[in-house]
Amino acid sequence: MRRRRLLTAGAAALAGCVSVPGSDADADADDPSSDALLREAIETRAGLTDLAATRRVQLETPTTSAGRTERVFSRPPAAKRIEVVDSTDPQEPADSVAVTNRTVTWEYDPERNVVEKQFHPNKTDTDRTRLILEKLRESYRLEYAGTETVDDREAHAIEARSPLEETGPAIELVVGDSVYAIPLDPSTDLEELSISRTVLIDDEHRYPVGERNVVRDGDDELLHRTAVTYADLAIDEGVPAGTFTYDPPADAEIEREGTEPDGVFDSLEAAADAVPYDLPDPAVPDSFVLDRVTVVERSEKFGTTATLWYTDPGVNGRELFVAVREVQRFNPDSSALEEIEADGMAVPAYHQDGRLETIFWTCEDGNGTSGLSYRVASPAIDEREPLLEIASSIGCS
Repeated sequence: MRRRRLLTAGAAALAGCVSVPGSDADADADDPSSDALLREAIETRAGLTDLAATRRVQLETPTTSAGRTERVFSRPPAAKRIEVVDSTDPQEPADSVAVTNRTVTWEYDPERNVVEKQFHPNKTDTDRTRLILEKLRESYRLEYAGTETVDDREAHAIEARSPLEETGPAIELVVGDSVYAIPLDPSTDLEELSISRTVLIDDEHRYPVGERNVVRDGDDELLHRTAVTYADLAIDEGVPAGTFTYDPPADAEIEREGTEPDGVFDSLEAAADAVPYDLPDPAVPDSFVLDRVTVVERSEKFGTTATLWYTDPGVNGRELFVAVREVQRFNPDSSALEEIEADGMAVPAYHQDGRLETIFWTCEDGNGTSGLSYRVASPAIDEREPLLEIASSIGCS
């Protein structure tokens, strides 16, 4: 079950060149503002424990039309389960199942009776839904468009226009877990495209329950339409035990990918016997707590890697990790790394800026040769000082 979809043939960037819509300044004084609705939706998502719903998806292009109904379960940021109940979409047939958690993903293809089991013990997890909501609020031009009914519930409609400078052949759905790629014919006049996006926020829960995306050409001909809605929405009502694991059909073929961990432990003490070195106990920011320790035997050449994962229970998707390796894997001569000093550390450290803020360093053993190598990183911390403090608390002791 592919969560990234290709809807039309050809390839070109999808440019956000649209006319500027009206703003909330034109709305009735009694109407909620689009900014406030999105802010409250972000707050709801950030504190959300679990979600269950029926999701209905409709897709349309000039030559195709398809739809499906799914049961979805989510425990942000990492755990998801999607069961396709009914479908006219050949790429997502009925009875397809996708289940993912922190360390493994299962995808069941009922037509082939094959389960793809992918191990990802050290995958960083971000809350994509929250990030998309934040991007809509910060970067899009918003207009309140009244109320609509979704599953017999009142929802507020927000028209969102992308920034004029934004380009990219994909739409990230806020009501769902998919990225829909929309490659266009190279002859398409991008400046003539009309792109509209409507997000529906549930009045009671202040949570996104519907979304429409429409792309038209200069002649007002439809190029692409996506409509997604939630029904039977349940927020923080709990999900059944075992929701985020998967038992394949007894006769299904299992295809394995990735590196299976030697163990996933819930404490440093439990993981201690699984590694041939002492695990650090770093000083992390107060809001973070240890979530798990993954241990992976890479090979005789690279040895054993232990990764300590810390999460912020108050904010979904806010995490950091400390990786301990027997063999140095970073290149200190790389142009992407900046040599820096860390307090109390006799060896140089290296900083990498970007999507994943990172500090690297390698200790020396008593003979002057390389010892354990460390990496501290976080997709949620966008400055190096907090990570440097963590690195200094570990050092080379």
